[in-house]
Amino acid sequence: MKTLTLLGSTGSIGTSTLDVVRAHPGELRVVALAAGRNLDRIEAQARAFRPELVVVGDAAAAGALAGRLPPGTRLLHGIDGLVAAARHPEAEIAVCALVGAIGVEPTYAAIDAGKTIALANKEALVVGGAFLTARAKETGSAILPVDSEHNAIHQCLRGESPAEIKTLWLTASGGPFRGFSHEALHAATAAEALRHPTWVMGPKVTIDSATLMNKGLEVIEAHWLFGVDGARIRVVIHPKSVVHSLVEFVDGSWKAQLGATDMRHPIQYAVTWPRRLPAPSPPFDLVAAGPLEFLHPDPERFPCLPLAYEALAAGGAAPAVLNAANEVAVEAFLAGRAGFLEIPVVVRRALERHAGAPARSLVDLIEADRAARATTVKALASGVQS
Repeated sequence: MKTLTLLGSTGSIGTSTLDVVRAHPGELRVVALAAGRNLDRIEAQARAFRPELVVVGDAAAAGALAGRLPPGTRLLHGIDGLVAAARHPEAEIAVCALVGAIGVEPTYAAIDAGKTIALANKEALVVGGAFLTARAKETGSAILPVDSEHNAIHQCLRGESPAEIKTLWLTASGGPFRGFSHEALHAATAAEALRHPTWVMGPKVTIDSATLMNKGLEVIEAHWLFGVDGARIRVVIHPKSVVHSLVEFVDGSWKAQLGATDMRHPIQYAVTWPRRLPAPSPPFDLVAAGPLEFLHPDPERFPCLPLAYEALAAGGAAPAVLNAANEVAVEAFLAGRAGFLEIPVVVRRALERHAGAPARSLVDLIEADRAARATTVKALASGVQS
């Protein structure tokens, strides 16, 4: 039986992970759960799965949850609690499903402790990829991707030589605004952006999908996961989200991984790897999937994608700055304090100001993250023109 610590248990990836655990009670067991402030949900999860440790976002949340957990369950909070959950001595696998740069430190802690990482927190590698992957080599920690695109590439590369890879192809649905004109994008609302055509995800990831920043972050993540430079990582729009990603080899052969749009599949692949177990989701119907369409993304209407390539090429602190500015801008858009097309404008401004910041350690990158957030808050407050 494999034991899991689950960081981000109340979000969409976290709840899907617990569906996988329910489907395989003799194979998987949860020893720690960590979430933010959804106290009713984490209480229900703790009663259902009986973890040894529960972590919530802050002291106020911990105070409100105290007395509501099963007997013997420890309760911690904040970043120290996340790190304790990541390092839990009985956990074999750390499922890292936190949203945003908050996942960097606990993911590093789990790697430092030699855990197998089931990584759904792409920002951890975007911000600290050089340091996380280097430490993983030292501790023998395997980083297994949960994002459907990188999970698909991982499956396509089983048994293949890295030297024979020509190009990694990440598929993107195109989001809800794929056919929108520039004028329509200027007027786009958060409610429209949250209506994703194929995937059910949290609000931040859904907005990133609408801007194509999600795909840009995935390009950076793919670089660190697979050791492939940005010039050999391409993005293609695939509206049906049936082909989750592809690998092109030097001999002209291609491999693709296909399946239903159900995150339980890549989650189960990561937490049971290298085995394959029966799926908890309905079988995929190849005939019903119908014709498959592939299109080039439009960098003019969706400039967040080329911004991510620029940040990857610049290296150093640039990806951390890109991610930080984007997180602030997306939060403002969701709150009605920024327009859709202001997101790439303020991200570029932050990159121009902070991309050259020191990047000698994770501490440097966390400081670059902080500075970029402050710059972006000021830019949005001043009324950015898109």
